[in-house]
Amino acid sequence: MALSTMPSMRRLAYGIARAAGVASRRLGRGGGTSVPGAVLLRLRPNAIAELAGGLQDGAACISATNGKTTTARLLAECLEQDGTKVLANTAGANLGSGITTVLLARTDERFGLFEIDEAALPALADALRPRVIVLMNLFRDQLDRYGELETIADLWGNLVRDLPTETALVVNADDPGLAELGFGDREVLWFGVEDTRHALEDVPHAADARRCRRCGSGVVYDAPLLGHLGHWRCESCDLARARPVVAASRVDLDGVHGQDIVITTPHGEVRSRLALPGLHNAYNATAATAAAIALGIEPQVISPALSATAPAFGRAERVRLEAQDMLILLAKNPAGVNQNVRTLLLEDGPLDVMIGLNDRTADGQDVSWIWDVDYEPLIPRLRSLTLTGDRAYDLGLRFRYAGAADELIHTQPNLPLALDRATREAASGGTLFALPSYTAMLDLRQELVRRGVATEFWRDG
Repeated sequence: MALSTMPSMRRLAYGIARAAGVASRRLGRGGGTSVPGAVLLRLRPNAIAELAGGLQDGAACISATNGKTTTARLLAECLEQDGTKVLANTAGANLGSGITTVLLARTDERFGLFEIDEAALPALADALRPRVIVLMNLFRDQLDRYGELETIADLWGNLVRDLPTETALVVNADDPGLAELGFGDREVLWFGVEDTRHALEDVPHAADARRCRRCGSGVVYDAPLLGHLGHWRCESCDLARARPVVAASRVDLDGVHGQDIVITTPHGEVRSRLALPGLHNAYNATAATAAAIALGIEPQVISPALSATAPAFGRAERVRLEAQDMLILLAKNPAGVNQNVRTLLLEDGPLDVMIGLNDRTADGQDVSWIWDVDYEPLIPRLRSLTLTGDRAYDLGLRFRYAGAADELIHTQPNLPLALDRATREAASGGTLFALPSYTAMLDLRQELVRRGVATEFWRDG
């Protein structure tokens, strides 16, 4: 509906919300990625459904603990290369206020693509009525906000049972926590990783979903791949990994530089060179491919689209400093950090690492999860280690217990000073690897913007 033809009260509410976003940016309070939506939802609680009605070609929603931002970015590129102009929350504001802000800014886009917070998904899916919902994974994250994984799994189970039959479900077959969400007779497009060459010797001690949601018995693995993801089966009942319809049949990892991937689909193979490192990004690419197939996009479009996708801010983003590159790898929970460590260990030679840990609302105020991270294999490979953030001293204690020598551990809560030190200690011409928690990543990027080597995250994409 054009602004000029809207009822006057709705037009006024939309105008006030847009003005709030402008004020937020001018006052330096951020990019206005959530404020307009928050204001509008106070004025018009049904605004998401109102605005989503303007998306003539519908919408898709992606939710997960890890990987939703990157997967949304990969799928957006597939849609764009297929000729669809996409409206997306590329700045990562994935609660109701962020989704509303993006919808409020729509011009002529016909399709909406939204990454959505795990707990917010049921309410937002009800308002958006998407054509496709992608359920990627559930890992332990922000325990003080979410509680245990069962809390979110139950929310998702209720969502699945209430979904209209016309909504397509794309689900990760490798996550046992998603296998028993009450799909009933609903058709599910399962995706997963079939290549077991990267399987772990055993399931990590901090793996999250170790029990069958149907009968409560233990889950056993023929091939553990990433945290609790892998080829699994219940040891008591008949619940087991579904055979993926869309599967990563070959994954050739190239350290921090990327990977080559082959994904099988019902319509042919997708072969791509990804600029995204690590097995976790193989999962992200496979999820995006499955969603693209569900939306009717052909493999010959998907292959180059995946290859053309650049990393999202803070997710394998590379920034050029004065004397070296910095590679930023978001590290916000045990599964994610362990995968980043695993990826770093594929590199040759000594490593220069800076780790940032905050305990703000968006991070989760309980940082005890760092004791479930397997930092130990990293220590023999470190040339320099700088620890920063609000909880830098917690990290220092964790590394001391991990066996790091006192002279290796350099703790500096002040981020600019920590960055100065880390860049001095890092090898000239090499790479400084930054592993920050979520708000520590935002702090780091803000400092990089201040130094003129990065752009604001809300301008990304």
